[in-house]
Amino acid sequence: MADQVPLHFVTLLGSLRRASLNAAVAKALPALAPEGVSIDALGSIGAFPLYDADVQEQGFPAPVLLMAEQIRAADGVIIVTPEYNYSVPGVLKNAIDWLSRVTPQPLAGKPVAIQTASPGAIGGARAQYHLRQSLVFLDAMVLNRPEAMIGQAGQKIDAEAQELTDGATRDFLARQLVALAALARKLKA
Repeated sequence: MADQVPLHFVTLLGSLRRASLNAAVAKALPALAPEGVSIDALGSIGAFPLYDADVQEQGFPAPVLLMAEQIRAADGVIIVTPEYNYSVPGVLKNAIDWLSRVTPQPLAGKPVAIQTASPGAIGGARAQYHLRQSLVFLDAMVLNRPEAMIGQAGQKIDAEAQELTDGATRDFLARQLVALAALARKLKA
């Protein structure tokens, strides 16, 4: 049956900070995955140089090609990112710009869930909306609901221990992963 097909998701982290709230969220996801779903982290987008068409002309950097292949091989992607200045962090936008140039396009037709965590009240909503614009251009299949925006994340995440401590948030993220799995299986059918 389609709902029994094992799935493999990867997480793309939009933060480089050691004690990142979002890194703690991404780290918690494998334990929250539904039965039959495995989740692994992609490498750091900090390894990507700043996008430059002149660099691309000389050949794609190895970290870009590796991540593109890992995304292509995955059944879905979970982007976990902070919000910077009402938008997407520059390092994440840079990674998307690099990945957008790779052919075949690794995110085209790929189920994608977005998760944001922020100390602020609205949990990174503006970053999600800007990120969705880029993903539409790349023809990614972005999960619409449930949206995962973790507001006042400092009260729900122990950043130093890299642990998601709030039970209700863990339960909510688990429900989003179930929805992503359902979308991925629907697209595979």
